[in-house]
Amino acid sequence: MLELHRPSYGSMLIISIILEALVAVLAVLAARKGKPYVYGLAFTFAAYVFYDLARLLQWDVQGGLLSGLFLVATVAALVAVWGLYRQ
Repeated sequence: MLELHRPSYGSMLIISIILEALVAVLAVLAARKGKPYVYGLAFTFAAYVFYDLARLLQWDVQGGLLSGLFLVATVAALVAVWGLYRQ
C-alpha cells in the first residue's frame, strides 16, 4: 500500500511562523497607509510568531506570560476589527 508522507510538526510550525510574520508585516504596511487600527492585527500576529517561536525553540516561557500576551493580542485584534467594521 502507498504510504502518504505527512509534513512533520516542525515544518508545519515553521510555515506557520513565516505566514504569521508575513501577515504582521502586511498589517504594519496597511496601518502606515492611514489605517492605524490595523496595528492591532500586526501586534496580534507578532504575538503568534513569538508563541510559535517559543514552541519551536523550546524556550522556557511561563504560562502566565503567554496568557497575558494572548489577552492583550486578543484585545488588540478586537480593536482592529472594530475599526474595520466602523469604516
